[in-house]
Amino acid sequence: MNLQSRFEEFTPGDEDDEGDEDDETYWLRCFSPGLYQCRVSGLVFAMKAEGDVSYRIVSWSSRLLSQQGKKPAGPLFDIRCQQQSVAQLHLPHCEIRSTGGCTYLSVACVVDEDIKFIRPEEITETHVIINITEFSAFGVVKDEDSSPDPVQALVLLFYKPPAAPESDHQINVLLLPKNVVLRHVLRFRKKIDRDEKFLETPPHCRLQPKRLYTLSTRPGRQSVLVQPKEAEFDAESYDNYLPTFHLVYGNFMRRNELFLREGSFNGIWNTEVCLSTAGVGSSYGPSEHLEEIRTNFIEGISGPVLKSLLDKLLEIKVLSDAEREAVEGERTRGDKARVLVNMVRNKGDDASSEMIRFLCELNPFFSGHLGLM
Repeated sequence: MNLQSRFEEFTPGDEDDEGDEDDETYWLRCFSPGLYQCRVSGLVFAMKAEGDVSYRIVSWSSRLLSQQGKKPAGPLFDIRCQQQSVAQLHLPHCEIRSTGGCTYLSVACVVDEDIKFIRPEEITETHVIINITEFSAFGVVKDEDSSPDPVQALVLLFYKPPAAPESDHQINVLLLPKNVVLRHVLRFRKKIDRDEKFLETPPHCRLQPKRLYTLSTRPGRQSVLVQPKEAEFDAESYDNYLPTFHLVYGNFMRRNELFLREGSFNGIWNTEVCLSTAGVGSSYGPSEHLEEIRTNFIEGISGPVLKSLLDKLLEIKVLSDAEREAVEGERTRGDKARVLVNMVRNKGDDASSEMIRFLCELNPFFSGHLGLM
């Protein structure tokens, strides 16, 4: 069979099987032979003729695999084609071929309680290629005793806004193998918590199975709680997409940098989380935002910045002459800051927004520490 060497990408049709929210079925309707790559799953279908292909993600049986000395190395796809016109499957893997990890790969073919293993025709940098003559569930597996080489992985972030002003902000951090189906992960997380928002940040890194990793933040704040202190990367997470790390903090932070480390090594992964540009904002207006940062503002603002802030607020008539004099009449810098933030916050969102804007202009570093930038 002479197939074209270039993939034709397609976005699959999808539907829920009989209304089951846990069961999303994808469709490829093909009208000519060729190689067709799914943008959602990464699967490639080598079609020898026209046909309709349906496929969905199903759960692995750890018992069946373990009995054969195998473990998951990719999602398990239930694939059907009435016309029997699929000649080959290319299943995505997350191994790094230069480390030798691909040596241990094969493909499991699962039919009910029966399982057999297919030797790959070829293993590329990204896919395991097999010939098929029947249709069932197919998934990449590796030997249980294979060496724990690093794999391509993803760090995915999900932000949960507070339900009330006094509630905490939260970010759930998931460490997953790269060949998970992201749409499936998002669907799983949405079912757990509909208020949670996926943060689209660069997710790619290399992680080693069974190794311990730590997560830290910058600016490092005592108010940011990271749980647990260290966690093991599970490279077999293809069914349950639960958080590896959980961040909790009381004050809204528009910007924060996250670092994933293995021991003292800093180069595993890092990203800047910018909630404002990610379409996530504080759940409340600027006046409530000032209330959230009030204590840190009072304790941290310098005398010169405070004086310049007063000048600017007077200039645009957020403050009157009498109000400025009242602030300056306080004895200490902290008392002046306390009177100012209370005064502006009580004037409402417009005044609070102007104070935040000027503070960001006057001292970007301090404003970033407060989570204003």
